[in-house]
Amino acid sequence: MNAAPLSGRAQRRFGWPQRVFSQVLLMQLAIITGVTVLVTGLFLAPLSAQLDDEAMRRALAIAQSTAAQPGIAEDLRTTEPSAFGPVQSAAEEIRRATGAEYVVVLDHRGVRWSHPEADRIGEVVSTDPGDALRGREVMEIDSGTLGRSARGKVPLFGGSGSSEVVGAVSVGIEYDSVRARLLGAIPGLLAYAGTALAVGALAAYLISRRLQRQTHDLAFSDISALLTEREAMLHSIREGVVALDGTGRVRLLNDEAQRLLGLGPEVAGRPLEEVLDGGRTADVLAGRVVGEDLLAVQGGRVLLANRMETDDGGAVVTLRDRTELEHLGRELDSTTGLIDALRAQDHEHANRLHTLLGLLELEMHEDAMEFVTEVVGVHRATAEQVTEKVRDPLLAALLVGKTTVAAERGVSLRLAPGTLLPDRVVDPRGLVTVVGNLVDNATDAAAGSKDARIEVGLRAEGRTVVLRVSDSGPGIAPERYGSIFTEGWSTKDLPAHGKRGLGLPLVRRLAERQGGSVTVAGADGGGAVFTVVLPEALGTASTTTGGEQ
Repeated sequence: MNAAPLSGRAQRRFGWPQRVFSQVLLMQLAIITGVTVLVTGLFLAPLSAQLDDEAMRRALAIAQSTAAQPGIAEDLRTTEPSAFGPVQSAAEEIRRATGAEYVVVLDHRGVRWSHPEADRIGEVVSTDPGDALRGREVMEIDSGTLGRSARGKVPLFGGSGSSEVVGAVSVGIEYDSVRARLLGAIPGLLAYAGTALAVGALAAYLISRRLQRQTHDLAFSDISALLTEREAMLHSIREGVVALDGTGRVRLLNDEAQRLLGLGPEVAGRPLEEVLDGGRTADVLAGRVVGEDLLAVQGGRVLLANRMETDDGGAVVTLRDRTELEHLGRELDSTTGLIDALRAQDHEHANRLHTLLGLLELEMHEDAMEFVTEVVGVHRATAEQVTEKVRDPLLAALLVGKTTVAAERGVSLRLAPGTLLPDRVVDPRGLVTVVGNLVDNATDAAAGSKDARIEVGLRAEGRTVVLRVSDSGPGIAPERYGSIFTEGWSTKDLPAHGKRGLGLPLVRRLAERQGGSVTVAGADGGGAVFTVVLPEALGTASTTTGGEQ
């Protein structure tokens, strides 16, 4: 949505390009060009110095060879400087043989005895020969009568084994030849540099093209705006979003997902299994359970999860909170059951009124009194029996209501012998949820069976509540004992709100949250027995008394 207007704006702007592809390509080309120029310069600088040194050493070597000639020193003492003298002839022969610019032999006064320009013989040299005449060898780049040259100067000794310096030999290599060698090396060097630059530019272009595809040819401003919008959207929507990378680590967790899963932002970057400690919720998020609108229970919340794979091997999971909706659905189920029970009771009440009216019309007054006493007494006895053994008012009211509903479905609900629960329940609503779910499941299982019955046992062991619900239904196969507590598992038809398989997982979560447990086993004579142990479910007597005051 934002790319189109930004694209038009980028096309109208001049100067630095806005697209990530173009900017990265230009920066890479600039870096490659700069590095190539720098490397070329760093190579040429020592090459020039190396060529100078090589020329000076060559000149020095020629000078040393010339000074080592056996007749040079003798001819210097016995002849006069002349264009046709033996010293000039020997020096010119050496110059032509070695390609040197000049070979100059001078005496101890600095007078030339040889020179490529014969008319300069007999003149004093133009540069100071002092170091060579003092017995030291010299290498230098200097300018003389023949121009700039690489020079080597050595002393000329009087004879074999003599230490007397009678003159010096100076040899020059034309500096233009040194410069020519340097310039001759530059084209080859530039060819290599150009090839490297071309290869680097091609690589930069290919990398930038790949980056262009990955960024969908967006500008940096587009990417920044998209990131800002994404952060605002993720943290404002009322739906949990969990992003995972290809290795199963949590990449992103928005505010709603943190609330639903009971996690904090510090879990980003940690493995999913480490964050959620296994269970169905972790299986759903990791993709081990596949499907749409998958149910999961996390910390007492009913979640609806959908998972979408991403191109990099990761996934994005969306979570919706169905806790309130599930509670409403269960209340709808209960209300529907109560309506059916009231409808049946209405018919039963009408039948009883008709029976009572008939007895009165027949003037069978004593029979009518017995009939009324019997009907009223049964309901009163049931309510009194429940409230006597179950002292918590919410739980007692639930059991009275469930007894009526079960009776209308042809199921007898009774309290087990030894049932006694004091009015010290810490979390009455939680216990009502546990008992209600188990009794509803037992009613559904027992309905239609022979001698349909449900037995509910509640007893206190210190501060621990032990709940036992058994039914006369078909029972549960032992191999399914573990799977019945999994979210979404059910043997019943879908209810009005469209989801089942949450009651037993909620019971287990509520029990585990209080440090307790829930188990299932087969009942004697068929059916199933669910046992729930809830430690610390009862308060102390002193706490309860204090609260009542």
